[in-house]
Amino acid sequence: MNLKVKMYKGELWYGGSVAEAAHNPFDESSLYDYDMEYGSNQTMPLFVSTMGRYIWCEAPMRVHIENGEFDLTANEDIILCEAGKTLKDAYLHAQNKYFKFNGKVPPLKFFESAQYNTWMELDYHQNQADILKYAHGIVDNGYEAGIIMIDEGWHTRYGIWDWDYVKFPDPKAMIDELHALGFKVMLWVVPLVTPDGQHFAMSYFKYHNYLEGASGDKEYFLRNDDGKVALIEWWNGVSAILNMCNPDDREFLDSKLRRLINEFGVDGFKFDGGNIEMYAPRSIVNGVQTKYTPQQLNEAWNEFGTRYEYHEYKDTFKGGGKSVIQRLQDRAHSWDGHGINTIIPSALLQGLIGHPFICPDMIGGGWWSLNYTPGFKIDGELFVRMAQVSALFPMMQFSWAPWRVLDKRHAELCKSAADLHKRFAPYIVKLVEESAISGEPIVRHMEYEFPAQGFGRTLDQFMLGSEVLVAPVITKGAIKREVKLPKGKWSYLGKTDYSGGTTVTVDAPLEILPYFYKK
Repeated sequence: MNLKVKMYKGELWYGGSVAEAAHNPFDESSLYDYDMEYGSNQTMPLFVSTMGRYIWCEAPMRVHIENGEFDLTANEDIILCEAGKTLKDAYLHAQNKYFKFNGKVPPLKFFESAQYNTWMELDYHQNQADILKYAHGIVDNGYEAGIIMIDEGWHTRYGIWDWDYVKFPDPKAMIDELHALGFKVMLWVVPLVTPDGQHFAMSYFKYHNYLEGASGDKEYFLRNDDGKVALIEWWNGVSAILNMCNPDDREFLDSKLRRLINEFGVDGFKFDGGNIEMYAPRSIVNGVQTKYTPQQLNEAWNEFGTRYEYHEYKDTFKGGGKSVIQRLQDRAHSWDGHGINTIIPSALLQGLIGHPFICPDMIGGGWWSLNYTPGFKIDGELFVRMAQVSALFPMMQFSWAPWRVLDKRHAELCKSAADLHKRFAPYIVKLVEESAISGEPIVRHMEYEFPAQGFGRTLDQFMLGSEVLVAPVITKGAIKREVKLPKGKWSYLGKTDYSGGTTVTVDAPLEILPYFYKK
């Protein structure tokens, strides 16, 4: 189907893929092309407008915007709805009709304190000794034990889903020790299988009960149209990939992950990969498959992980309305480009397409190759400001250990950001519980909460719920912050009162994250 939608004068639109957040909002001057067939991060076939309209489709849309007009194409009907007068009207109407939340609340442990991920701290060199050292460092430096995610490298080959016992001589003892410290433990998992060795060789014919976790005459892995196992290009090379639309593949992986839970005490999993691009025909190196769409395969991968209480995803198609923990794609350790400047716009878009339970990327950035860039140095000021941006999100996540990579002053300020998140935890938890029913964003666009006050293009401040306005500093060297206040009375840090409906300038030295309470 094809649908053309003419924008109204002054109308702003938001939607599509979070990876494209920098292009939002769309207006009469926008020139834009995007194909949701290859969407990344969170992608929804939804656009919502500041004048109460929305566009919805059950299938990915090919989007062209020019001369103030959407030109949309999809394999399903594309719906244009006049839902009301405001951005909030548009979002809530679409959400209630097409992706209504079910009231299920994710584990509160995700929100009550900072999380910790071992990726940037150890990258591919995950090992038992250093993980325990990292965990003890968290507690010894005054941080609260929360969720700790052991990232890529805890396993042997991709697709074995078992410990590398050289690097982890006693994983059960390690997890017991982490639990004793107060942590919940999650492991990094992908649906990929290295294309050599036992697992891959046996995929060419029927299993016969002698591979643990596989049984009967079952055929595993995504197949191309000539019946061969499809080989997929991804960031670690070429691999086979599980087909989570196939109940046999789901049963097979579940048996592997349940073993990690039952024998070692693992609490849950960080589900990586399985994104649309991996399943797309152009990523299959030995033919193509047409039985399933990449979107169906991605949706099945995301649905699979919700059977585990503790889970996390970052690449989802049509995942709005689900009580799934979502995070942003990897950010750069930079002030511009793909760095701190992109975190708030991306989070605002996540909320407007139905993903309230969000975590920004690891504080300091999560692009692992930074560790190997010649001359790379961590910017302490940037690190602190990234911690502050994260502090009043629903979740915040450390990886690089501040006490190891920063000087004393900057490390203490990161600890202060974690303490601030902890102080706000009761309010954040309240918002999480409300959002699980209402579907409303937790990190809210100013225009969503205060329509027709000129906030449509405000992308560097946000509302935490309806009561707290947060205006992080995202400019290097800045010690003051201009903040656009909505009409009404506002209290800066609970100390100084301001009348809204104007722009104010507040002091914001490195020690301060500017935020206001609505009075």
